[in-house]
Amino acid sequence: MEPLKVLVITYYWPPAGGPGVQRWLKFCTYLPENGIEPTVYIPKNPTYPIVDEGLLQEVPKGIKVLKHPIWEPYGLGKRLGKKSTKTLSKGIIDENPSLLKKLMLFIRGNFFIPDARKGWVKPSVHYLKDHLKEHQYDAIITTGPPHSVHLIGKQLKESVNIPWLADFRDPWTTIGYHKSLRLLPWNARKHKALEAAVLNAADQILVTSPSTKKEFEALTKQPIAVITNGYDTSNKPSKQPELDEKFSISHIGSLFAKRNPESLWKLLGEFCKADEAFKKDLKLVFAGVVADEVKISLTHHGLLQHAEFKGYVDHSEAIALQHQSQLLLLLEINAPETRAILPGKLFEYMMAHRPILAIGPEGSDIKQLVEESGSGAFCNYEQLHEDYLGAYILNAYKSYKNKSLALQNNSIEQFDRKVLTEQLAIVLKSETLARHRPS
Repeated sequence: MEPLKVLVITYYWPPAGGPGVQRWLKFCTYLPENGIEPTVYIPKNPTYPIVDEGLLQEVPKGIKVLKHPIWEPYGLGKRLGKKSTKTLSKGIIDENPSLLKKLMLFIRGNFFIPDARKGWVKPSVHYLKDHLKEHQYDAIITTGPPHSVHLIGKQLKESVNIPWLADFRDPWTTIGYHKSLRLLPWNARKHKALEAAVLNAADQILVTSPSTKKEFEALTKQPIAVITNGYDTSNKPSKQPELDEKFSISHIGSLFAKRNPESLWKLLGEFCKADEAFKKDLKLVFAGVVADEVKISLTHHGLLQHAEFKGYVDHSEAIALQHQSQLLLLLEINAPETRAILPGKLFEYMMAHRPILAIGPEGSDIKQLVEESGSGAFCNYEQLHEDYLGAYILNAYKSYKNKSLALQNNSIEQFDRKVLTEQLAIVLKSETLARHRPS
């Protein structure tokens, strides 16, 4: 039986680093095992905010990759301010941005709709139309952010008779930084209109969380499937690293100002003052970009001496850090629009089999996954001011001193990338997409 052939259109692909690249890199790795042959279309000259050359080793051998040039404004922005441009391209919005950043946010939000990669849409449609005349596919897949990639899918759908699946790794108009883009009213409405147009044109929609599915169900009648992010056992360290000797609390990934858990730092600072042993044992590990506001908070609560800032580390080192940490810290912004976020590192945290302390908004989808899988504990921001958080940390510290800090029941098999790819294959082979294929 001939394999199904799919064209995956994505902006992020190795050597791009960060979590955005992992989802489709892993799907494309395991789709052939499920009778599906992917071809990937990516920009030829992208401006990736994070580069991880090590991920090139994880690209499946023999996979066909198409490339076409892209024009992006970030190159011009570097002339105005290298640091501002780099952080903005990562989605990092300061709590109190400078005048330059405010200007750049206004330009980014109002002149580049839906995002700064919109310049890739028109040339990509032209290039792929020619490609599709000579090559047959059973489905087109687009994945965003950047959500401008979905506009490529929409225009191809309108001109080529091929089923289209739109994958949303994050929401569109309710993503955490959307309100920070300083959108003029008519441009905010334009975003909403584009979002609705994509959702109603796609034959199948894929999302990463139940809350995003519920949000989109209010905007479209098109079928929506939830396939979360996950972990890949092939990324496990070949040898289990030794656990940190100190009581390490590690945050792996970017830590923005809006995720700064001030109450947690205050609590840890108080524990250090009250207990010399705790003070001696505590170590805070940060791998990734850390906002200045976080460092100021750590200094204020006397924790800077306990902090180790590693900067961006490659994926293999990030995995190793997760496996050797005593406690893993997962933080999400305290806002209704972040309740749907299930960050990719949550699943890699689970794979590390180390206790997770997750802090997020009330009603977060993270709570259900962490608690049902037995991977740790979840606190909403209201609980940061109660005994719950303090009791959890002190119990974890007591177990650490007894050399017994571990998870008893970590049921995570459903989040294995191979299992998730099997779910994707079922969607791609479903009647929903089959009825849109040419007979």
